[in-house]
Amino acid sequence: MIHDIVAKFKEFYGPQPVVVRSPGRVNLIGEHTDYNNGFVLPAAINKEIYFAVAPNNSNTCRVYSFDLNEHAEFSLNQVKKSDIDWANYLLGVIAQIQKAGYPLPGFDVVFGGNIPIGAGLSSSAAVECGLAFGLNHIFQLNIDKFDLVKMGQKAEHEFAGVMSGIMDQFANTFGQKNHVVKLDCRSLAYQYYPFDISDYRIVLCDTQVKHALASSEYNTRRQECEAGVALLQKHHPEVQSLRDVTEEMLATHEQEFDPTIYKRCRYVVQENNRVEAACLDLENSDLAAFGQKMFASHQGLQHDYEVSCPELDFLADLARQDEAVLGARMMGGGFGGCTINLVKLSGLEAFTQKMTDAYQQQFNITLKTYVAEIVDGTGLVEKLEGLKL
Repeated sequence: MIHDIVAKFKEFYGPQPVVVRSPGRVNLIGEHTDYNNGFVLPAAINKEIYFAVAPNNSNTCRVYSFDLNEHAEFSLNQVKKSDIDWANYLLGVIAQIQKAGYPLPGFDVVFGGNIPIGAGLSSSAAVECGLAFGLNHIFQLNIDKFDLVKMGQKAEHEFAGVMSGIMDQFANTFGQKNHVVKLDCRSLAYQYYPFDISDYRIVLCDTQVKHALASSEYNTRRQECEAGVALLQKHHPEVQSLRDVTEEMLATHEQEFDPTIYKRCRYVVQENNRVEAACLDLENSDLAAFGQKMFASHQGLQHDYEVSCPELDFLADLARQDEAVLGARMMGGGFGGCTINLVKLSGLEAFTQKMTDAYQQQFNITLKTYVAEIVDGTGLVEKLEGLKL
């Protein structure tokens, strides 16, 4: 694919481009904790978007989407939202760089990749951070990595209209091969943990569904969490978010809560605790204990946070019965997308076949599965066999 993208760039635009690789991400544990200032445990994976990019000595951005076979061209004088949906992820990044006061001359870009769209692997963050990295490099802007992450997040907010947390862009940029990274979504402090899964594989089972509830329920959950915080603040002024809440604190005031709000808060508090405990498991090289926390995370998402769906629950339950599986849970916002599974290498083929057959029989939908490896975050493609860059 890199060869094809570089060839297209030369065909359309001429000069030798810089090539950037920008990965998707998984989140091992810590779901819906990010907007509650909690902890997440993501990693960059080997599903990626590639960018070929070079200056063009003009004041325009010319761009070609390799996957969609579509061209677009924009003036850099007045960057605003476009009617072309995919272009907004790029334009948002350009706008953020300009807004931060960096001079941005014209450039050409061809991009494309193999991150499955709609599976919850953050293809949008890969587009945003990949372009930001490329522009930072070719124009020698010297923008700090964390600032690039924040620009990607703001691009998502302002041009794509999705009020996402910072995890996706962070994992994309700060990912490290064979490690997961624990991110404190309040302080943005982070720590790497070795994730030695030589005898296991991360397997993503894509339900192929996305229920219409996803976006409206996401906003509702945020409001429910805020309502819980407001109630607890009356008794505990130090509570700024659910991150500051303990299970004991919740239990003490349970009678004051609407039962639904209570369940939502309990899930978030427990999930934050699970992330911290799961990191201790990794320090102790105890993958079995880590996997049990993944199962518990799914139970919380299904019953307390109620963002799962029949397809996700079916896959998580089936995986739990398989001796080759250490842990499994839904991943992402919910109501569709993927389950993430830790599967013994020796049982990988049988697991994939069993899940595919059972899912087809239950829902008459062809399950898509992806085996993911943990890789480094966004960076230059400098040397590849047979590719002269």
